[in-house]
Amino acid sequence: MPSVHAELDPLDTNSLLTDAERALRDRVARIVDEEILPHAAPAYEAGVLPREVVAAIGRAGAFGPWLTTHGGPGLGAVACGLVLQELERADSGFRSCASVQGSLVMWPIATFGSEAQKDKWLPRLRTGEALGCFALTEPTSGSDPASMKTRAVKDGDGYVLSGHKRWSTNGLSAEVAVVWAKVIEPGGPDPEGPEGSKLIRGFLVERGMPGFEPREIKHKMSLRASESSELFFHEVRLPASAMLPGAKGLGAPLKCLNEARMGIAWGAVGAATACYASARDYTKARVQFGRPLASFQLVQAKLAQMYSDIGTAQLVCTQLGRLKEQGKLTPTQVSFAKRQNVAMALDTARVARDMLGANGILLDHPPIRHAMNLETVKTYEGTHDVHTLVLGRAVTGMDAFS
Repeated sequence: MPSVHAELDPLDTNSLLTDAERALRDRVARIVDEEILPHAAPAYEAGVLPREVVAAIGRAGAFGPWLTTHGGPGLGAVACGLVLQELERADSGFRSCASVQGSLVMWPIATFGSEAQKDKWLPRLRTGEALGCFALTEPTSGSDPASMKTRAVKDGDGYVLSGHKRWSTNGLSAEVAVVWAKVIEPGGPDPEGPEGSKLIRGFLVERGMPGFEPREIKHKMSLRASESSELFFHEVRLPASAMLPGAKGLGAPLKCLNEARMGIAWGAVGAATACYASARDYTKARVQFGRPLASFQLVQAKLAQMYSDIGTAQLVCTQLGRLKEQGKLTPTQVSFAKRQNVAMALDTARVARDMLGANGILLDHPPIRHAMNLETVKTYEGTHDVHTLVLGRAVTGMDAFS
């Protein structure tokens, strides 16, 4: 069965895809429909990330499909985006699992890691045999990562890592954490001073290392089918080989986030499409005042707006995916896509929930679950307001971040 995205295509974006990309999308759609989507509502309600879903994500090839080494298929940016679009059609939490694994764990290892680090981790991360997590955000350091308090103090040939990270997806199950910290060396610059962001380095911290303690973040009302964790580092002793040798300064983790944001923009299209399809099908079947709800003008106006918005978002993703494949994609364009598409998806989910009336608050229908999830997606990896300031700087030439 072809993806619902092939049916919802007002601007014939389908024609901009290659035969291989369309075949990949439809193959992943079948895996999502048969093996992943049935778990979405139960997993959200239970607040768990099922291991069978992680295995199915691996079978779908959604963990770092861009990887060209270690058995990776080396897919282009558009193909990778289509995979995540299909995955988020099931649930944002499932897509987050794949995005973190691919863009925030595998990508920094592949880009900044040593050959030994790549050989050890990339094959297992690619299949989902092992999960990884990314540790940048802290309790007092979210949109301002340069203010992080986590420290790696040079000690002989290694380092002693101390700090507290928060909102680390996959953190409880992760066998390896990509942890960002400021390196302190005798006589070195002040980590609180103007040169502090240049001291940031990445480390691979393995589960079970003495002093490494992950804890579950409980009582979430959003992204419930995703593991969210706090990570505590109580003087964790790391060998020099734990450092990612090519990652130097704040720019390194920001590049990782830029990779992940494109996946978020694609995934938002999947979430919006699921909500649109639910509202369309429900209003066509639901009879009130002697006729289907879909025959009323107000309902059709809402469906038409969703149809138009999703079609525009599809074009945004496809165009930026092609730019990335050509090496022309800019961070500002990524901010445009993340901001625009996630806001669109959240609006679509809220309107779709309303169109289902009282039934819209039930997990029997996807809009309420997607709406709750998208509240988080709008916030993480650059809030909507932060990306607004990125675009504001682009159009005025003036920085309004401070």
